[in-house]
Amino acid sequence: MRFTLALTTTATLTLGFIAVPAAAQAHTDPHTATGYGGAVSTVDATATAVGLDVLRRGGNAVDAAVATAAALGVTEPFSAGIGGGGFFVYYDAKRGTVSTIDGRESGPATMTENIFVDPADGLPYDFQEARVSGLSVGTPGTLATWEAAANKWGTRSLGSLLQPAAKVADKGFPVDATFRQQVADNAAAFGQFDATRELYLPGDAPPAVGTTQRNPDLADTYRLIAKRGTGVFYKGQVGADIVRTVQHPPVSADPAGTWAYPIRPGGLTRSDLANYQVRFPAPTKSGYRGLTVYGMATPSSGGTTVGEALNILEKTDLKKATTTQALHQYAESTALSFADRNRYVGAYTSPGVVKKLLSDRWATQRACQIDPAHALTKPVPPGDITAAGCTPAPVGGKVEEGQSTTNLTVTDRWGNIVEYTLTIEQTGGSGMVVPGRGFLLNNELTDFNFAGTQGTAPDPNLPGPNKRPRSSMSPTIVIKDGKPFLALGSPGGATIITTVLQILINRIDLGMTLPQAMAAPRGSQRNSAGIQAEPAFHQLYGPGLTALGHTFGPDVAELGAATAIEFTRHGGLIATAEPVRRGGGSAAVLKR
Repeated sequence: MRFTLALTTTATLTLGFIAVPAAAQAHTDPHTATGYGGAVSTVDATATAVGLDVLRRGGNAVDAAVATAAALGVTEPFSAGIGGGGFFVYYDAKRGTVSTIDGRESGPATMTENIFVDPADGLPYDFQEARVSGLSVGTPGTLATWEAAANKWGTRSLGSLLQPAAKVADKGFPVDATFRQQVADNAAAFGQFDATRELYLPGDAPPAVGTTQRNPDLADTYRLIAKRGTGVFYKGQVGADIVRTVQHPPVSADPAGTWAYPIRPGGLTRSDLANYQVRFPAPTKSGYRGLTVYGMATPSSGGTTVGEALNILEKTDLKKATTTQALHQYAESTALSFADRNRYVGAYTSPGVVKKLLSDRWATQRACQIDPAHALTKPVPPGDITAAGCTPAPVGGKVEEGQSTTNLTVTDRWGNIVEYTLTIEQTGGSGMVVPGRGFLLNNELTDFNFAGTQGTAPDPNLPGPNKRPRSSMSPTIVIKDGKPFLALGSPGGATIITTVLQILINRIDLGMTLPQAMAAPRGSQRNSAGIQAEPAFHQLYGPGLTALGHTFGPDVAELGAATAIEFTRHGGLIATAEPVRRGGGSAAVLKR
């Protein structure tokens, strides 16, 4: 169950340079908790309560994060779960180190560059045709991530950490408006598969708000894994059921509603599952105004793109800029960094290229293109990584990703931190619930580019054998004077990067408190013709930005659904979740 707080865009309070809705200033905001002893922030109150209970019982941040993520697999099943993958960032307070787990889904060993090209006409499939199919399903990495984190840094067994979520799945939770709308948006796809239809379309209609949503099959699956270990998933019967679902999509003999495309089988095999392994790459690291910003390395593009944009912004003193100029610099920095991301960042980007993209010298080469008086024409070309100065490369194409995913932020009494973004890609994933197992399979392989996007240059995000698709997930931990200052992340496809970046500059540069930085209206420039913006952002800042030559695309209701924790002096914590976006999130501290 989520809690909501009405936000208005008519009454605003100007703080720093960004106008924040007045409701976000209320000291009684239920989406912000201050205290000490540990904290949890998620998009869902049930999941937050599960994590907080683990902390209360002496578990550490990793224990709480795993239990919370398992609960989100029940209450946020269209965004995350054991049918998907994600990126886990961990701060070890005793050692003062940041580590990561890459639990991104991987493609089959037989996957080719043309997997999403229709052999009948040589053209890429429509997105929905690729998505709702076995073709889109990668080997899930979420469960392996939980096991690795628990074994490496936790204090509780994975089996014990799955039990609270199993109870939630058995008991059920109240359907809210967000859950119902997500089902309604996927009704045509869900109606093609009996297992999905039975679970989420009672009476062939989305569940009514206020009814109880139960998932006994998922409860049984969690308990089976708890009893027999993850081998039952990757090498046993659950894995066999996953492969059967992918290779022979369980299309209903009498589907509910119509679907415009054939539902194609995929090539995932039991060997692909059995051979899957998480990775432990070093985090990305960049400096920003005396802070150290840690993020996720490839195949995520979050760490490189957020870091590059911050380095570009560091060339301007945003504290002395006008509102319009600060947002102009923000939009130009993301356009430039997205151009570079699309050209250079993929699963196999070399460490040398990553180092170059995150260097101050590269930021200077890119920042020199920004004109304070006029916006660059979009899309901008990527920089030429082999040249010096402001030399651009030939222009590349615009690239997008799905808008689903979820995020959680946890800290414990010892100061350990977990920032974790997990996903099944599109809201509703592939649309296929594994029969008898209660979880949706991802459509993560549609995060690959279906065809080349970079002209005559190599495209780093084309499919390949065992390859992991590029992601924009950006779990981020910020260190100040050797101690944690801020941890944050968000869902939202490619807009994750701009959401995380905007919260960072709101908090660091523009004088906002963390709750205000979270609630402030958002705009996202991802090297496309127009800025994608929430209505309040467009209304407040559109005239000034338009005068500089920026354009806007159609407004969107919301961008992102972030969670964050700020660390204050003497062990104090400010845990914050969204007040309104995605139905409103939930933040709690162990002690007030």
